[in-house]
Amino acid sequence: MKYVSTLAAGLLIGAAGLQFSSAASGQGDGWITLLDSSKMGDWDEVGKANWAMKDGALVADKLDGKELSYLVSKTTYKDFQIKAEFWTDEDANSGIFIRCEVNKPIDAKVCYEVNIFDKRPDPTYGTGAIVDVAKVDPMPKAAGKWNTYEITAQGPHFVVALNGQKTVDAQDTKHASGYIALQYGSGVVKFRKVQIKPL
Repeated sequence: MKYVSTLAAGLLIGAAGLQFSSAASGQGDGWITLLDSSKMGDWDEVGKANWAMKDGALVADKLDGKELSYLVSKTTYKDFQIKAEFWTDEDANSGIFIRCEVNKPIDAKVCYEVNIFDKRPDPTYGTGAIVDVAKVDPMPKAAGKWNTYEITAQGPHFVVALNGQKTVDAQDTKHASGYIALQYGSGVVKFRKVQIKPL
């Protein structure tokens, strides 16, 4: 009897240890890491920029040609949450494109564009907005600091939060599923972590 209870206690301790280690590594909770501070991840590039890993972040600060550059996921997603950590300078034009119906070309006509663009001429669709779908007022500024986007797409319902503040809560039915893309347009753009959790 003593052997059985010792064995049961051992199994419980082992299970608790396994549960802790998988929680600590971020596995088993449904989140998929697309890039982090140590690796760029696996993307298709559309357009060309000087994307490179520097000081724990994926950085671009120059286009190679006239076309904007996009890193496009290999997989399509329908309903999901995204957590993304990014840094930009004041001149940056970037964004996270979601539910892109095709993997090229990428633009706001075939995707939803969650914008990162503090100097956008029309600020109603600047940083924190979904271009041509959900305006933001007042537009938050992202330049010069690390920020976190939390983006939820579930059916026709979209919620965007920047640094914990909700900027978008909108409905739209144009794009039901598709690729994820990170944009480089101008300035200095850094992504430190991008994760997605299918819902």
